[in-house]
Amino acid sequence: MSDVVILGVGIHPFGRFDKSAEEIGADAAQQALDDAGVKWSDIDSAYLSRMYLPATSGARILRRLGGTDIPIVDVEAACASGGAALRQALLAIRSGESEMVLVLGCEKMPRGFMDPSMIYAPWQVQMGMSLNPSYWSMRARRHMYDHGTTEEQIALVAHKNHRNSVSNPNAMYRKEFTLEQIMNSPLVCDPIRLLEICAPNDGAAAVVVTTAERARKIGGRPVRIAACVHSIARYSADFRCPADSMSATIDNPGPTEVTAKKAYERAGMGPGDIDCFEVQDTDAFCEIEIYEDIGLCPRGEGGRFAAEGHTQITGLHPVNMSGGLISKGEPVGASHLGQVVEVVAQLRGTAGPRQVADAKTGMAHVLGAGGNCAVTILERVQVHA
Repeated sequence: MSDVVILGVGIHPFGRFDKSAEEIGADAAQQALDDAGVKWSDIDSAYLSRMYLPATSGARILRRLGGTDIPIVDVEAACASGGAALRQALLAIRSGESEMVLVLGCEKMPRGFMDPSMIYAPWQVQMGMSLNPSYWSMRARRHMYDHGTTEEQIALVAHKNHRNSVSNPNAMYRKEFTLEQIMNSPLVCDPIRLLEICAPNDGAAAVVVTTAERARKIGGRPVRIAACVHSIARYSADFRCPADSMSATIDNPGPTEVTAKKAYERAGMGPGDIDCFEVQDTDAFCEIEIYEDIGLCPRGEGGRFAAEGHTQITGLHPVNMSGGLISKGEPVGASHLGQVVEVVAQLRGTAGPRQVADAKTGMAHVLGAGGNCAVTILERVQVHA
């Protein structure tokens, strides 16, 4: 099966802007086309990942690049929307239906916590546990009880990510905080504090995907898609909003573990083969749990793993070199593709002060409502024209 590569990437900074979604999205899309060295007329099909934007937003945004008769499809899978859209592009190319595809993620998010009525049934919302910080904090407290994870270990994750963000021009917040400032910031939902949690915002990111053969003819700096997996674990294994049923955790892995395992198998790699990671850190504890779910450390040891510095840019397993969602914010539809843009920069060696030394492989991971999880593994390749 022919390799599929990312030939170009583009990103509009994440934050709050007095601009329309059409402006933000078209900017990221044009950047990706320019980076790939191709024109809008070279694109055979396009996908938009979004959650809050209205129907047919993909066509409305991309119409700014010019009239076209190609298929443009909106894709939604909660926080995994970008991964689901990228997977569709991969399948379209491998099927032979398309040779060059644009995948765009774009969002303009309302302020405050995400509206639970978009995700849960009315009876679940009425139970009073549907705001995401509440179930995030329940998972953190359970982990602290079971494994001795501390508030300081959680704060160290936020400390790392805020420090990494200083050199990321696309992050919403670019300020380093001391550990004391983080641990003394206002409590949102015990034990999660203000400087340990992400904010919804606006932003866009885009990639141009094509075959390795087409990339060789064009040139540029392609990056191979070793795996792109979107899945939903068959049973709930977390403390989210009260579900119709909840299964025991014995032999019942959660969405990240399931999806990462599939991605490793398809890429022919394991966690030790990945040089850098961008993962879901909607709150700082979430990142700790993901260390365990993707196999960077044994179950229950994520807090210690963070405290020992293994996930620093210069550590054994660098995580969230971009500053993560805690610093960038989370425009849901653009979230995963924003991670992919960062990993591509790492593999190209263009990440500047955030650069992981000699990074050849990288993973992007997102996890959202309904157990939607996406994992993309990328690999540096040499393609000669």
